[in-house]
Amino acid sequence: MNDCLFCKIAGKEIFAEIIYESDAALAFLDIHPLTAGHAVVVPKGHYENIVKLPDELVKPLFLAVKKVTALLNESLAPRGFTIGINHGKVSGQTIDHLHIHVIPRYEGDGGKSIHSVVHFPSRETVQEIRSRILSQNADNQK
Repeated sequence: MNDCLFCKIAGKEIFAEIIYESDAALAFLDIHPLTAGHAVVVPKGHYENIVKLPDELVKPLFLAVKKVTALLNESLAPRGFTIGINHGKVSGQTIDHLHIHVIPRYEGDGGKSIHSVVHFPSRETVQEIRSRILSQNADNQK
């Protein structure tokens, strides 16, 4: 896409602090880091979200996430990581290009677990939700 920021970074039209690159993916330091080493991993092709990513690119993209996490772990020695995807505007996705945040976590960083992102429990039981999911997707599972 001509106007996509992450496509321009992947195409080297816009400078970024690149820390990893493969044929399928690129990782660079976030320009607004939440902590030291906060990186973003993107597919080189333009895919809006994880659902639109072709199946054959899932493995190379997540292999890049794994390699970036190992690189950051070895070089910065954080105590852990939070790794996540904001999928859709309501979740905080501001750039319509799939990107995976790899955020090193340090003692006393003030961050919380991924379970703190939202608290909006369903009125349905987990069994009801499971039934609804499976019944609406029965055709896709054949």
